[in-house]
Amino acid sequence: MNDFINRTLIPKIMKFVSTKPMVAFRNGMLYTMPFSIIGSVFLLLANIPIPSVAKAVENAGLSTYFNQAFGATFAVMAFFATIGITMSYVKEQGIEDTLPAGMISFASFLLLMSSEVVETKSGHFVGNVINKDWTGGKGMIVAIIVGLFVGIVYSWFIKHDIRIKLPDGVPPNVASSFTALIPGFIITVLTLVVYIIFDQFHTTFFDWIYKVLQTPLQGMTTTLPGVILLGVLIPLFWFFGIHGSTIVGGIMGPLLTANSLDNKAILDSGKALTLANGGKIVTQQFLDQYMTVTGAGMTIGLVVFMTFFAKSQQYKELGKLSIIPGLFNINEPVIFATPIVMNPIMLLPFILAPLCSGLLLYFSIYTGIVPMFAGVVVPWTTPPIISGFLTNGWQAAILQAICLTMTFFIYLPFAKKMDQLTVAQEKEISAQ
Repeated sequence: MNDFINRTLIPKIMKFVSTKPMVAFRNGMLYTMPFSIIGSVFLLLANIPIPSVAKAVENAGLSTYFNQAFGATFAVMAFFATIGITMSYVKEQGIEDTLPAGMISFASFLLLMSSEVVETKSGHFVGNVINKDWTGGKGMIVAIIVGLFVGIVYSWFIKHDIRIKLPDGVPPNVASSFTALIPGFIITVLTLVVYIIFDQFHTTFFDWIYKVLQTPLQGMTTTLPGVILLGVLIPLFWFFGIHGSTIVGGIMGPLLTANSLDNKAILDSGKALTLANGGKIVTQQFLDQYMTVTGAGMTIGLVVFMTFFAKSQQYKELGKLSIIPGLFNINEPVIFATPIVMNPIMLLPFILAPLCSGLLLYFSIYTGIVPMFAGVVVPWTTPPIISGFLTNGWQAAILQAICLTMTFFIYLPFAKKMDQLTVAQEKEISAQ
């Protein structure tokens, strides 16, 4: 089994995740991270999970301003994604000046979007607008497609030297503008053709992608099988020494973020955030705060055992060194020093801990014990319990504490076995 996975499966997976489109996709999505955190701060200020404080903020008229800041950051993440993915792809191709490509990608993204919206109350069409319904989660798949398409086409033109060249004395910013002229024009024409084709069928590329591709994919992520898949794949990749959080998170992240933004859109429309109104259970916060909190595999239970109950000197010291990083969701020392990587004894609890936590949260939200995540995102280093409270209130904080306590008992029998083996090794070394 190990031989098959190491020689056959892992090389193919690594080859796929190392392709230029996948690297650009993963790196490009990182451009959205600062804006998601900034936007979440203002969203949290507008929706503080303490009713009396939230009411005071609303009565002071501050909620409107906080939501305005949220709308200019978190709610337009598709803009940042399409620009970031294009720039990352162009950079992977060895092209130094990536900004013109990012600007072309932004223009292409806007070009595919209808500039008319229906005014809710009157039912009349309003023109010359940017429809912010598509600048957040609903437009994320289109942002990825446009980002990669523009990156590939732009790089092809530059690498084949199909561009306008100006003399060496021309300022670099002027020269780069002319460099982007030919590929920019061709990409704009191709994008316009796509817009015209869909317009003839009285729809847009955004609508079509959302109905045909994004909605089914988001539906898969927010189901019980989706939770099981997340719970198994991330620790399983880590078991073989592959950064599962990056691989699975890179692929699923945009869909989970789109789920979060859909939930926020439901609240913004004045509706209750419920399953009946289209609320999504599984979001980015679901993964971050209940399935990878304290690190992949939710190893805080193992660290607590090592720190306070282990008999071997090795594990006592490892626990002391790992407990503080673990509280800030950093657990690579535990994964590689225990070791968990390629250690069959630790594979089962390493998968069970996040899986059980995810299932418990899923059914808690499904039954209404814990509310759905409304869109607040905290930095990934935010300690547990605090992060649960900030993202979803006191119910989520209590459930997070329960899940973390549960991980101790999941790891306990396996950690005891590892501790016994290590104690025996230490005695043997000491005797020698």
